[in-house]
Amino acid sequence: MLATAAGALLAVTAAVLTAPHAAQAAEASTGFHVSDGRLLDANGEDFVLRGVNHAHAWYTAKTPQALKDIKALGANSARVVLSTGDQWTRNDTADVAAIVEQCKASRLVCVLEAHDTTGYGEAGAAVPLTRAVDYWKGIKSAVEGQEKYIILNLGNEPYGNTGYENWTSGTTDAIKSMRAAGFKHTIMVDAPNWGQDWSFTMRDNAAGVFAADPDKNTVFSIHMYGVYDTAAEVQDYLNRFVSQKLPIVVGEFGDAHSDGNPDEDAIMATAQQLGLGYMGWSWSGNGGGVEYLDMATGFDAGQLTTWGQRIFNGTNGIKATAHEAGVYGSGGTGGGDGDGDGDGGTSTGACQVTYKLSDWGSTFNADVTIRNTGTTAVKGWKLQFPFPGDQRVNSAWNAKVSQQGAAVTATHESWTETIPAGGSVSFGLNGSSASANSIPSTFALNSASCTKA
Repeated sequence: MLATAAGALLAVTAAVLTAPHAAQAAEASTGFHVSDGRLLDANGEDFVLRGVNHAHAWYTAKTPQALKDIKALGANSARVVLSTGDQWTRNDTADVAAIVEQCKASRLVCVLEAHDTTGYGEAGAAVPLTRAVDYWKGIKSAVEGQEKYIILNLGNEPYGNTGYENWTSGTTDAIKSMRAAGFKHTIMVDAPNWGQDWSFTMRDNAAGVFAADPDKNTVFSIHMYGVYDTAAEVQDYLNRFVSQKLPIVVGEFGDAHSDGNPDEDAIMATAQQLGLGYMGWSWSGNGGGVEYLDMATGFDAGQLTTWGQRIFNGTNGIKATAHEAGVYGSGGTGGGDGDGDGDGGTSTGACQVTYKLSDWGSTFNADVTIRNTGTTAVKGWKLQFPFPGDQRVNSAWNAKVSQQGAAVTATHESWTETIPAGGSVSFGLNGSSASANSIPSTFALNSASCTKA
């Protein structure tokens, strides 16, 4: 989407996220990094972006309170719009440093994006990615050493509908230039076609762009507006990245738009199902006819719009699905019950497992629910089951999943560690199979057999 100044925005792009990719893992990092197709934080914990965009470039005075309000509503991240100075007032080193500190104070992961590239090749005032790289180099001291807390979104929607064929080479060159300049951050790259990639240029060339990053620490961002007005389109696009094990986030989307009505329910549901990040556009301050994209009226968190209520409080929304980044001391990925026996918890046979299979032929998703039918809580768990055929796990969410031959082992994340008495936890996995798919025959929780629902 496009944004305009003087208090008026058209809309912007913001994605986030995160999805699987099992190519070469990024080398050991002190900050965010991609490993086996997942975005991990500095503690090595899986991190799924759940947040919204904030138009700092045009509303600098609103930023400190906006970030506090976004956090209070449950978000774990925010995408912050910056200007390189080519189209709007430059956000200089001191300003960016202050934003980073405000993000940390609010315990948010911030995705910082350079906005002046929006629609390059079609929008007359837009600048190429080379100018965005120059900007990042110019304010490097503000972000260097902050790799634990921020992600750099190279340039917003860097190509319009003209010249988008140059996206692959332009993006690759920009990433290499950033790495040569010493940037060790996770770099997020937006799609062409005003972020919506209707030409599938990013989709079909993402693997090569990822491989060309010397640090293997690139995440791809798709902006979903009118092009993605059906669940089938949303699912197909995101699943193609997942099947290639490439990290993808929905950096920007809305519940309505002038170019068509995006299917926000499908976007949020599919992101949750696949364990991918999303960031909605935008907190407040939209103008130019797209005021309906405001989540808060007049930057007032007490006056959420219908869109604001939907993304924060609705099904698959931020409040229900966001988990604070572990770098803020909110806990780790788990790793056992503390008794040193490696079993992840106390043995129990009072359990029931539901395994819901969504089979698409060569790929599939499984939604797994473990119900504690006993009278005491289970703290720390390990679920084991055998695949009935040649299925292979590609990625997982809400649990850590490993596979040896046909044997699959799932262990808890920090936020799914405890199964209350009479309660349940759920996790999901995405896999591939060359033959017929079916549901596993047996399940064992902490080495004790469970019944199948």
